[in-house]
Amino acid sequence: MNRTTLAALGLAALLVAAPALSALAQTTPDAALKTAIANPARAEAHKVRDGQRHPGETLAFFGVKPNMTVVEIAPGSGFYTEILSPYLAQGGGKYIATGNAMAQLSDSAKWGVQSYVPFNATSAPLGAAGSADMVLTFRNIHNWMWQPGFVDKAMVDFAAVLKPGGVLGVVEHRADPRPEADVGGRKAGDGYVAKATIVEAAKKAGLVLEAESEINANPKDTKDHPFGVWTLPPNSWTSPRNQGESPAGFDAAKYKAIGESDRQTLRFRKPA
Repeated sequence: MNRTTLAALGLAALLVAAPALSALAQTTPDAALKTAIANPARAEAHKVRDGQRHPGETLAFFGVKPNMTVVEIAPGSGFYTEILSPYLAQGGGKYIATGNAMAQLSDSAKWGVQSYVPFNATSAPLGAAGSADMVLTFRNIHNWMWQPGFVDKAMVDFAAVLKPGGVLGVVEHRADPRPEADVGGRKAGDGYVAKATIVEAAKKAGLVLEAESEINANPKDTKDHPFGVWTLPPNSWTSPRNQGESPAGFDAAKYKAIGESDRQTLRFRKPA
């Protein structure tokens, strides 16, 4: 085999490999993001979840950059706040969250400055129209489904605050391949939401599904747990709403071994 043939074969191999390499690059966090995740000041309860939540790869997939204005919806205990707020602060970006200010992150020299805005089924816009580069929501949509119209309203709010070309990043417990469950009269009452539900609501608001990732997939999650998704870590309920005694034969170790839920990771974009 001559050199010309070898070169041609080598080029062909590179072309075949290129899509895989491109996909890999999309989930590789930059150095500053890696530093923010490695910050020893982060809460221990958050750091131990990194192996199952993949914050660096997830944020890189969404395309976060340190100069962006990012709105995080319902940040809970601040898992992502501890990463995003200092990361954005050092790059001239801005972190905005919904809810109330977190006292544990009030040291702006350590954590950067956060802004907080209201968000609920009847709240006003999240900010000036077209003022945010990115909106992020992690494991929240199932809660909104229990209030009629809330998911649609949320998507309209997200689309309104995003700049043209801006990104909505969604991580949510995944019902697929089974349908959403009706539990106690609540759609997705076990915490698992169908991809089609999210895509439809986003589409109605004018957002386009651009890409999805299996970064946060968990094939061990059978999605048939006695107390819904909350049976799994980190909630690890052992009885309904973790109140009262566990039912006979309940095996907490079984659910701990499954780990956190199977999650869909979806990137939507507002058309430019």
